[in-house]
Amino acid sequence: MTAEPEDDDPERDGAGTGFHPVDQVPAPGRLLAGGFQHVAASYAGVVAPPLVLGAALGLPPKEITFLVGAALFTAGIATLLQTIGFWKVGARMPFVNGVSFAGVAPMLAIADARAGHGDALPVIHGAVIVAGVLGFVLAPSFCRLVRFFPPVVSGTVITLIGITLLPVSFGWIQGGRPDRPASLTNLALAGATLVTVLVLRRLLSGFLRQIAILLGIVAGTLIAVPTGVVDTTATRHAALVGFPTPFHFGHPVFEVPAIVSMCVVMLVCMTESTADMLALGEIVGRRADEKVIASGLRADTLGSAVSPFFNGFANSAFAQNIGLVAITRVRSRYTVAACGLFFVLLGLSPVFASLIALVPQPVLGGAGIVLFGTVAASGIDVLRTAGLDQGDNLLIAAASLGMGLIPVVSRAFYDNTAIPETLKIILNSGVSAGCLTAVLLNLAFNHVGRGRRAP
Repeated sequence: MTAEPEDDDPERDGAGTGFHPVDQVPAPGRLLAGGFQHVAASYAGVVAPPLVLGAALGLPPKEITFLVGAALFTAGIATLLQTIGFWKVGARMPFVNGVSFAGVAPMLAIADARAGHGDALPVIHGAVIVAGVLGFVLAPSFCRLVRFFPPVVSGTVITLIGITLLPVSFGWIQGGRPDRPASLTNLALAGATLVTVLVLRRLLSGFLRQIAILLGIVAGTLIAVPTGVVDTTATRHAALVGFPTPFHFGHPVFEVPAIVSMCVVMLVCMTESTADMLALGEIVGRRADEKVIASGLRADTLGSAVSPFFNGFANSAFAQNIGLVAITRVRSRYTVAACGLFFVLLGLSPVFASLIALVPQPVLGGAGIVLFGTVAASGIDVLRTAGLDQGDNLLIAAASLGMGLIPVVSRAFYDNTAIPETLKIILNSGVSAGCLTAVLLNLAFNHVGRGRRAP
């Protein structure tokens, strides 16, 4: 395919070029600039989950750097699968794929359950592989199951994702020690970062406004340098070029409780990706039909199944990049493919990846309040359209949020030894517990016996 200039007129549909705007290849300069813009918009989201998990596992800075590099590398592979694709894999739309926030809380629960065993990451990777394969097999049929995930279910789950991750931000501000009060230094760094992000979002526009969180993290780190909390150990010993060694943390371990938990996450990710594809199809002027959705879900799940081989995690579509497409009107999937290539290259440079490990935890905590709070607010926005005043939807959302919040409010709530470990893994994940509750209640109140109920 020959390079075509990106059409600046959003009303044109590739007329005169033979290609829909989604399939046009911009000139090299615009291709690279557009790709970097998508990197900037999604970078913080890609590296946040491995930072969360690495800190929770108590990994040293060098290993956290490795985990971040692996996340970047596998996000690049998943994005290329989604945008370029092959066979029946890939929606071939301008989608950025990266580590899903939905998987963080269940992975933290798995890490807690494996504390002291030293094999948390292999167990997580084994569960992600199985969940990815299952999702790939279910992709063609999942489109017909979407009716069981109406807004009242998806909105509840997205809200819980944000709420269950907010305590992680608070833990960062406490220096990774939730059992201790935050120091004045940590509070000041977190506050300065949060204020910086909010001010930048208020004052900036266009591209710079899109990367306000990233700019806030950079500013917070610079402010933290004089305080002596910036650890440069990983950067001093990082190689210029490196490859995410397959199974660096050990070969995958397959445990039923962890697999069940991650399979639930995979269904949530598939639901979110389906909604994202429908929304993006409207924005780019190419409707996402059942065939496109199935191909897109195959890319999501295949990318997730392959990621653990390179020490990565479950991937899904990034909604923030959909907004970027809407704002810039650059609809070319090759622009986002360039973003995927950038991610791969960044993942192959440990020195660059180590720069992320320089960010102090309190700075991440300040930015995380906005980052994770935005996810929760997005879920509330979905619930707003769910018709909570109709039927038993309010009851479904209320009970599901309550079940999902139990492990957030009290991590020791299900520590009773009489509860099977399989069930503990699910119950200790607010996302998994809330999602299962929402799906089952939606089936009970809105599907089972519906024909016999009075209108």
